[in-house]
Amino acid sequence: MKRIVVVAAVAGLGLTGVGATSAQAAGPSARTAGGFNPAAAKWHACPTDFVQTVHDLYDGLYPVSKIVQCAELQVPLDYAKPHGTKITLQLTRTPHTGKGAAKGDIIVNPGGPGGGGALFGPRVFAQNSAPMRDAYNVIGFDPRGVGMSVPAIRCDPTWSNGPRPDYGTGDPKSVGIWLKKSKGYADDCAANDRIGLLDHVKTIDSVNDIESIRKALGNDKIDYYGASYGTYLGSAYATVYPRNVDKMVLDGNVGPSDVWYDANLAQDVAFDKNIEYYFGWIAKYDSVYHLGTTQRQVRDFFYDLRRQLKKKPVYQTFDGQEYAVGPDELTDVILNAGYRRSQAIWHGYAAGLAAYKAGDTATFVGTFGAQTSGESDDNGTAMYLATECTDVQWPRSWGKWWRDNTRINRKHPFMTWSNVWFNAPCLFWGAKAGKPINIGHTRDLPGNILMFQSTADAATPYQGALDMHRRLKGSRLVVQDGDRTHCIVHRGSAEVDAYFDAYFLRGERPKHRTVHVPQLGDPVPPSQASARTLSGTAAPNAARLKADVIR
Repeated sequence: MKRIVVVAAVAGLGLTGVGATSAQAAGPSARTAGGFNPAAAKWHACPTDFVQTVHDLYDGLYPVSKIVQCAELQVPLDYAKPHGTKITLQLTRTPHTGKGAAKGDIIVNPGGPGGGGALFGPRVFAQNSAPMRDAYNVIGFDPRGVGMSVPAIRCDPTWSNGPRPDYGTGDPKSVGIWLKKSKGYADDCAANDRIGLLDHVKTIDSVNDIESIRKALGNDKIDYYGASYGTYLGSAYATVYPRNVDKMVLDGNVGPSDVWYDANLAQDVAFDKNIEYYFGWIAKYDSVYHLGTTQRQVRDFFYDLRRQLKKKPVYQTFDGQEYAVGPDELTDVILNAGYRRSQAIWHGYAAGLAAYKAGDTATFVGTFGAQTSGESDDNGTAMYLATECTDVQWPRSWGKWWRDNTRINRKHPFMTWSNVWFNAPCLFWGAKAGKPINIGHTRDLPGNILMFQSTADAATPYQGALDMHRRLKGSRLVVQDGDRTHCIVHRGSAEVDAYFDAYFLRGERPKHRTVHVPQLGDPVPPSQASARTLSGTAAPNAARLKADVIR
């Protein structure tokens, strides 16, 4: 999830009662896709720029750009009006490489909400083992409002330009600035919505879209892999359409009782712990980074740097474009070190911090900087908010937000207030909020779901996964003890991936409800001679360093 966000995620809001049948499980105001029959998916060559992106990102794993296909699927804007206004979903298919018919079509979702799945499909296929590539087609899709789906919501293309006002600590000045900015963003989203899409981007709408995709594929049931928010989407589909699920894998699991305000609060604590661990890792390799020999020394360096950047951001120009690092940009980028143990990410950010200390502003800004002018694509942010702000009613009292986050910030200051301001447009969101899906509360719930989770996952904390596991009766949970990686399939553990393959290829799941696999070791930095290679000095590299993290 983006900042469950990332991957993020309401106090006092529990899941409200719904009926026992699958149709009722969607909630009293929701309609299912039962009255809509889409046209069959028509696969064709993908656009050249899309194919090139697939090539650049994933062909090092497998030449997926040579086989990926595209299709467009029309679905109702409002499933209560199946013959009314239509919108278009972008689908991709990466076809199986084995002889004969495919074993099935695995529909995949990367999370967010707001994550683009059209590219995620080829990624999952490329990361799959050879037997999985032989057996399964992988179906990706950009959810409604996202990426290449039409229309795609964009609100303020300058939103991420730096340096932004300091997130602060709940002080009156920063609160005044950011409440105004948050309302402005919500207003911009409403103004840019030409067809009323923002009223129809709840999780239940995407659940119905998956049902339309199933029909367009001509399948009686779906196979599904969902990561991060994709676990909530998948479990919601299994609740609403329980008889239409064959195999389902949920990886990095959302706590269904916490959507979405409380999930943010839990993240604030978990990310702070993971970043503290990261500071300790940097200290362990002081001979490489020279930022301190103890966790406390590295922590003090980082928070002192944030204070310095608040007073005086650092600027650098690359190829005619100016970039800047203020305290917000530094926090938002290094946050990704809390998502996954990775040599590229952990070393890249540590080398960027070391570059600042050494006076190398090019490497520092190249690692953490944001452009200061021009436009960028805020579609992911817009659609994250559009879904989470309307899935449930967020607290309307700013006093409650302030009290809750002030309390957490006292002990866990790393991202508490950045997370507040990422989600604060929900205070002002114009579209009507719905009621959350009561996950697992349905007849005929599939009892063969397979879940994966690490115990120190900050984006989707472990207690939430246990909540999901309890609700999905009959599910099996593979736990990576002690690991700090968000979403663990295809993340380096041969044992994890063996469970994934055995399930899809042979229908085998662990005998016990919960099984444990060992964590992966911490990364080791490269030699000092290559210390700047991963963080880069010629151009901004923050996007590349975190592209491997966001699900």
